[in-house]
Amino acid sequence: MTRTDPDRLVMKFGGTSMGDLERIRRAARIVAAEAASGKKVAVVVSAMAGKTNELVAWTDGAGRPGAGVELSDDEYDVVVASGEQVTSGLLALTLRNMGLNARSWMGWQIPILTDDAHGRARIEDVPGEVLGAAMDKGEIAVVPGFQGVTRDGRITTLGRGGSDTSAVAVAAALGCPCDIYTDVDGVYTTDPRIEGRARRLEKVSYEEMLEMASLGAKVLQTRSVELAMAKQVPVRVLSSFIEPDANGVMPDKGGTLICDEEEIVEKRIVSGVTMSRDEARITLLGLADRVDAPADVFTRLAEANVNVDMIVQSQARTEGTVNLTFTTGRRDAQRAAELMRAAQADIRFEELRVDEDVAKVSVVGVGMRSHAGVAQTMFKALSDKGVKFQAISTSEIKISVLIDAAYAELAVRALHSAYGLEAV
Repeated sequence: MTRTDPDRLVMKFGGTSMGDLERIRRAARIVAAEAASGKKVAVVVSAMAGKTNELVAWTDGAGRPGAGVELSDDEYDVVVASGEQVTSGLLALTLRNMGLNARSWMGWQIPILTDDAHGRARIEDVPGEVLGAAMDKGEIAVVPGFQGVTRDGRITTLGRGGSDTSAVAVAAALGCPCDIYTDVDGVYTTDPRIEGRARRLEKVSYEEMLEMASLGAKVLQTRSVELAMAKQVPVRVLSSFIEPDANGVMPDKGGTLICDEEEIVEKRIVSGVTMSRDEARITLLGLADRVDAPADVFTRLAEANVNVDMIVQSQARTEGTVNLTFTTGRRDAQRAAELMRAAQADIRFEELRVDEDVAKVSVVGVGMRSHAGVAQTMFKALSDKGVKFQAISTSEIKISVLIDAAYAELAVRALHSAYGLEAV
């Protein structure tokens, strides 16, 4: 079982929850209710919805570097990190105006120490002593998410969705749980906008959530789940649209707890169905059937930081050649294709095809480890609906198939029904 300080709590509010002053006031009332219940609270906030995009556009408007001038990623971070500074100050100010002892803490003041990969930095350490001491004295600490500082004092940002990671890192440093407030009230068996019978899950294991996040579920950022699992931080996903009652008491918050698998008594065979449209299929037709050919292809892609997911090799019509198919994110597809074309003579293939009209549909569940027939159920459900799959990838707790994008939502509904997830 996870052991955490029951008196401390990290709360995180996303961009929708910080969208305007009225929503910031609502967040402040939620924070005040937790503080009134006796919790020692730290709050991590995102920038207002849309603000980071605006700041990024401003940096683009500053122009590109001239000939021989290096890209100023560190100054980019100074600009885009300012959105969270605004919301942390506004929330702290709102809490103070309510009569509460609150203070904002910038990433460099804690400090949230990161590497120097500006724009996509990774957290290396968060010393929690100073922040924890302030909370123990009754201060509500408001921390901007998404930002940190290098060991030589330069501001960094963590990449898209980085505020979730900030919140989990702060919770790990303080030895306490993390409540993430967002525009949904938990993790569902699938996207309720696709399947109206989707059910909210009370508990999801770290491993399941990590698979779901990487396979298209947008509730939590993948790196935040990785960190929560590594540091054993219990994370609860909650709706930011709940309100304390007239006495300042929070109602039953519901939500979904992300926790260790051992804390889930009844393990479901399948917990969820996810879908991702951010996929592209690349096929090398007539690739020379050399033992080292796949290694040559994927080494070049790896060196260009192109992530590859599904891989299928099949016999080609021409003797001595094969067809090699792999998938990558849609944003990387053009770069991957250009890389392959530039190396066509060295790799030795006849033709390259790129298909972006595909989707990846996956089923996820820790119960797969100990139950047979999961794949059979999946393929029969798709077959019954006339859905053909183009590639497959698996792990201990997930099966993913690549299909024509036109059938994606049909496949999600069919699989949700086939595994009885409406009855979870």
